[in-house]
Amino acid sequence: MARTVHCSRYHEELEGLPAPPFPGPKGEEIYNSVSRKAWEEWTRHQTMLINERHLNLMDADARRYLEAQRDSFLAGESVDAAEGYVPPSEE
Repeated sequence: MARTVHCSRYHEELEGLPAPPFPGPKGEEIYNSVSRKAWEEWTRHQTMLINERHLNLMDADARRYLEAQRDSFLAGESVDAAEGYVPPSEE
């Protein structure tokens, strides 16, 4: 049976991550409180932000920006979207 967590984004019990997404305390915090579904959504959103905003991950300011966006996203708060991005319709 898959490990479950009380997801900080969806506020319900969902399947958890199989391992912390990165080392350290923040990785452990995410492992213990973020669902696999929320993390996968975050990675897609993060990729969109990096690409559309032309972020250079060698830049400390860009990394701090993404960390702040990640924390807001995983807490279920509003986050920046790529300018001009229109989500596909579900027709």
